[in-house]
Amino acid sequence: MQANREPAGEIRSEKRDLMPKEGIHPKYEAIHVKCACGNTFETRSTNKGDIVVEICAQCHPFFTGKQKLVDTAGRVDRFRRKVANVEAAKAASAKGVAK
Repeated sequence: MQANREPAGEIRSEKRDLMPKEGIHPKYEAIHVKCACGNTFETRSTNKGDIVVEICAQCHPFFTGKQKLVDTAGRVDRFRRKVANVEAAKAASAKGVAK
């Protein structure tokens, strides 16, 4: 017979009364979440204050099925310029070799 079980196989009721312990868990309260797309919703969290996110389920491509580039500090434009410059250099060197 196991020490923490009653003969019928049930857990002692005094153990159930102690869980969860009072005073050791953070408060789990309702908060507001705001996305960069403008969507807001309410959830529960131990976080103090509201949360601001960049991408939520309303604007994430996985959930919407639409591909949308999220440009952070012009990185997409910078990459496109870099690729265009490399392709222009390849075309210029190809013209020079062909002459």
